[in-house]
Amino acid sequence: QKTYLDSVCLQYPFYQLLNSHCFCLLKNGMGLIIFFLCAHVPKTEAGHCKWAEVLKDLERIKTSKDIDVSLYTANADEDVKCQELVMRCFFLETEVIFQECRIKNCSKTQDVWNIWKNGNESFEKNKLTSTKSGKCKECEEYEEKNFTEFVQNFVKVIQRDCK
Repeated sequence: QKTYLDSVCLQYPFYQLLNSHCFCLLKNGMGLIIFFLCAHVPKTEAGHCKWAEVLKDLERIKTSKDIDVSLYTANADEDVKCQELVMRCFFLETEVIFQECRIKNCSKTQDVWNIWKNGNESFEKNKLTSTKSGKCKECEEYEEKNFTEFVQNFVKVIQRDCK
């Protein structure tokens, strides 16, 4: 048989917790606002650039001497309305680099694979939202450039997207 005392014994620790110094702010509206703002800040900082991992891998491969390909390379200063399509072009060309690395067994194959995989995952989560305007080019309409120029432009486009 339960007694009233059991209930009091359970409620008293909760009462003490709510009255403690660390939770006293939660009793009023301003304290709740501060709590929720503080809880949200780390998520905002961490999620600032969805391409952060891709940037790290691009830094790893940019000095590779065993990747020698010509790739369709979008301009870093392409119209903002075309940004998503430009990014897709870069990731499509990354697949070309990956295939070339597999054939030549280059040292950066895993980094190139990571770039391609992370890009595709992001695009699968976020279906194409921009509509193609008349200004936007198809990937094959861009000039072919060497690997070094391709990576430099890719980095610039990502940095622009992350601002």
